[in-house]
Amino acid sequence: MESRKCIGSKIAFFFFLISIVSFSQKKATKKFTPNFQEISIYTEGLDEVIIENTAAEYIEVFLYAENPNKQHIVVEEKSSEIEIKFTIPVFKSEAVLFRKYITKRLKRASATIKLPKNQQVTIFGDNIHLTSKSYQGNLRVYLEKGIVRLGTIQQNVEVKMYAGSLFGALEKTNLAVVSAQGKIKIDAIFHQKEYQETAIATPKKVSITTIKGNIFLTHQ
Repeated sequence: MESRKCIGSKIAFFFFLISIVSFSQKKATKKFTPNFQEISIYTEGLDEVIIENTAAEYIEVFLYAENPNKQHIVVEEKSSEIEIKFTIPVFKSEAVLFRKYITKRLKRASATIKLPKNQQVTIFGDNIHLTSKSYQGNLRVYLEKGIVRLGTIQQNVEVKMYAGSLFGALEKTNLAVVSAQGKIKIDAIFHQKEYQETAIATPKKVSITTIKGNIFLTHQ
C-alpha cells in the first residue's frame, strides 16, 4: 500500500510540474485594422515568425513565449507605415551587451501574423526562422541569418541575407538569384554564383541575394 501511495504521489507531483510549466507560458493576441499598406515587422526577441493570409480586413498577431515578461506585442503607427515589434527597448550596460553577444541563447518565443492580402510587408531580423504560407502580397526580407520558407511565391519578393537557407516555389516569375559562397539549386540543377530567368507577360519579380546562404527553388 505504501508503494502505491508513493507512486501516486509521484504522479501527482509530475502533473503539478506540468501545470506550472503550462501556466508560465505566455500566449498573447492583438488585433487591429491597418491604416496603411506598409507593414514593417521587427523580429528581435523571436526564434520563429509565420506569415499567413487572412480573409479579414484586420491584422491578427499571436505571440507564444516561454517567459511571460520578455516579449510583448508592440504596434506603432509611423508617418506612412505600421511597425510590429516584440521587444521593448531598454538601456543595457556594455558588459550586459557583450555577455548577450557571446552567449547567443534561444529566445524561446514565436509569433504568427495573419495579414490581409496586398499589404506591403517588410521583415527585419538577426537569426530567425521565417515561414510565409504563400502570402499574397509583396514581401521584403532582410536577415543576418535564417531559414526562410516562402511557400508558393504569389507577388514580388526581395530577400537579402548573409547566411542560411531559403526554399520556395515559383510561378511565372522574373528571377534574379545571387549566392557568393552558397548553393543555388533550381529544380534539380545546381548553378554557380548566380542565376537569372525572364518570364514573358508578367510583372512579378523575385530577387534573392546572399553571401553564404543556400537557395532551393522549384517551378510549379
